[in-house]
Amino acid sequence: MSAQLGKSLTVQPLSTGLAAKRRGTLRVFPSCADIASGLRFCLRKRTFSRRHLSGLDQTTKREESKVAGNRPQIMIADDHAFVADACRMLLEPEYNVVATVGDGRALVRVATNLKPQAIIIDIGMPLLNGLDAGCQVKEILRSVKLVFLTMNRDPALAAEAFRRGASGYLLKTCAAPELIVAIREVLKGKLYLSPAIAKETVDFLLRQHKEFIDEGQRLTERQREVLQLLTEGNSMKQVACALNMSKETVAFHKYRIREILNAKNDAELVQYAVRNHLITV
Repeated sequence: MSAQLGKSLTVQPLSTGLAAKRRGTLRVFPSCADIASGLRFCLRKRTFSRRHLSGLDQTTKREESKVAGNRPQIMIADDHAFVADACRMLLEPEYNVVATVGDGRALVRVATNLKPQAIIIDIGMPLLNGLDAGCQVKEILRSVKLVFLTMNRDPALAAEAFRRGASGYLLKTCAAPELIVAIREVLKGKLYLSPAIAKETVDFLLRQHKEFIDEGQRLTERQREVLQLLTEGNSMKQVACALNMSKETVAFHKYRIREILNAKNDAELVQYAVRNHLITV
């Protein structure tokens, strides 16, 4: 009987764990010291894993920050949030998009602070149109590259944009990769014109003394700002607040604008603003 008992009972080593693998096997549980030792090992391993993962996270963040710092900085100015977001998603894999703004005055203010290497600009923006805003930015940041993204395929407008310092001009109807190509080209110091616009026509207009260019020079920069805000439907008080001037000064600017343009009424001022791309309808 005792011999049979000796054959049927075996001792399970500690290394095989707490659970018995065969029925009838004698289960020998580890001591409290063994359990404490195992817990200390697990805790040390868990702490090491957390520290290791934390270190990897910090390293990854530093590497991502370094990569982002080395990429060219791009800014987007468009009053249509959908277009601005689409441009951002398209550019972010290759460029560092530092800001998006929705009007020309914000463009001038933010660009002056952030100093991006290139700016994608819509021409028809509120408060200050893209052409005038781009001009003001270019006076402050001489090396910045301006890429106009617009629905207007008028060669005369493209010529005016290049005359004001644009490096690129492309249409919103273009394929998405064309925007990437345009940014790459202008950052290399080259000019880019959308293939949908005849380059020969733009070159010809740039060489000519066109009426469009003359019209743009008839008004001062401040008069153009006042005219745009007024023809957008803003009141004298709103214009004064936006430009940090008195209502009387706004009224004087309006009087001088009508005198220079020989405009008989506000409707003719609106027509002039539309014709010269200060506002869009």
